[in-house]
Amino acid sequence: MVHGPAAGLAPLTELEADRRPARHHRLFAVRGHLLELLGQSAEAAAAYREDAARTVSAPGRRYLAERAGRVAS
Repeated sequence: MVHGPAAGLAPLTELEADRRPARHHRLFAVRGHLLELLGQSAEAAAAYREDAARTVSAPGRRYLAERAGRVAS
């Protein structure tokens, strides 16, 4: 965060190339958060929805769906 949210997106792209962390749903939550900070609402909402679809936690799915809805509106 020292270098801003845009700088955080590059390491995420690298992590997505590695299949182990790329399968982890939280990668999408981090992407959504950074995109939200950048004002890229549609992209952030899509990342939150993708995370919600991948998580097994019902409360986590609700939270992420709510975040996606809030960002998209």
